[in-house]
Amino acid sequence: MNKRPLYFDYAATTPVDERVIKVMVECLGFNGNFGNPASSSHAFGQQARQTVEQARRQVAELVGAQADQIVWTSGATESNNLALKGVAQARGVSGGHIITSQIEHKAILDTAKQLQDTGVAVTYLVPDAEGLITPQAVSEAMREDTFLVSLMLVNNELGTVNDIAAIGQVVRDRDALFHVDAAQGAGKVAIDLARLPVDLMSFSAHKIYGPKGIGALYVGPRAHQRLLAQIHGGGHEGGLRSGTLATHQIAAMGVAFALAAAAFDEEKATIVRLRERLLEQLLSIPGVRLNGSPTQRIPHTLSLTFNEGEFNSAALSSSIAFSATSACNSASNAPSHVLLALGHDARSAGRTIRLSLGRFTTEQDVDQAAQLIKAACASAPAFWQ
Repeated sequence: MNKRPLYFDYAATTPVDERVIKVMVECLGFNGNFGNPASSSHAFGQQARQTVEQARRQVAELVGAQADQIVWTSGATESNNLALKGVAQARGVSGGHIITSQIEHKAILDTAKQLQDTGVAVTYLVPDAEGLITPQAVSEAMREDTFLVSLMLVNNELGTVNDIAAIGQVVRDRDALFHVDAAQGAGKVAIDLARLPVDLMSFSAHKIYGPKGIGALYVGPRAHQRLLAQIHGGGHEGGLRSGTLATHQIAAMGVAFALAAAAFDEEKATIVRLRERLLEQLLSIPGVRLNGSPTQRIPHTLSLTFNEGEFNSAALSSSIAFSATSACNSASNAPSHVLLALGHDARSAGRTIRLSLGRFTTEQDVDQAAQLIKAACASAPAFWQ
């Protein structure tokens, strides 16, 4: 059996924590907590409902929200769609203006494009040289008809962290709504929605050691009456998202968020130490540069560009699981839109890799990865021709 590669792609997805798996399994099978949580007329449904509401509280506690402000979805992509389309359609009039950026996740960019096709004007902000969207840039882009601003908390390729508190205040002063995609931020950045001027925030379980297929949207008090459901059929989740709730996935997401809250400080300190160990070794390679702000970032994600002719990422594919960010989505081999927005050309984007660390990364993993990457940096100019 071939040895499994080192895993350095936590930003793409995390393995489900064994403690989370245990909770999921307990919700399956006839002897488990399998009831329909929408049915409260018998013990099976009541038990499932209690589990769902406990998970809702667990998710809310990590991000400083009220439990009744958490709406279950199938993941951050659905949450993003609900936020953008729901706000646009709830206005009841055509046109208007929203602001996002060139370096958002495709779940935002593609949704914004769809809204453009319906007559909504969209401004795509250009990041600064450090991969950040500044409050000033948002302020300058605001218009009289701006009704929504949507920006990510943590960039999924760079790991840079936007100042959503300052940006949110700019947006609130103009009476628009502020949506934040926090799929990469929950459990990594301290979030307090009781204080932040944020109206909508998207979350995903599989980025925080929970299962795929479950996520949530925070809906704050300013947004609740300005959001139109996108999935109908029963009026579940306060009328914002119909469908029978997946108790096993929801319970798992709740535990994943609770575990992240309990280990927040310790886990962050460990990742910082491992990141510094890895970065120190990789920056000793001539010409390697770190993309994005060196300070306003999470420690988990590194985007590194290598000199032309000095790095063969294909040589690492069997030994390290990482992201070759030259592909911005699974359906395209085009250069990363994030890197292009930062001023990279297609060739330098193709010499860029994303390494992301997580809960199960060890010092041995870091040292082995650094050695393998250094070995791949033998001169190979023909590789790029």
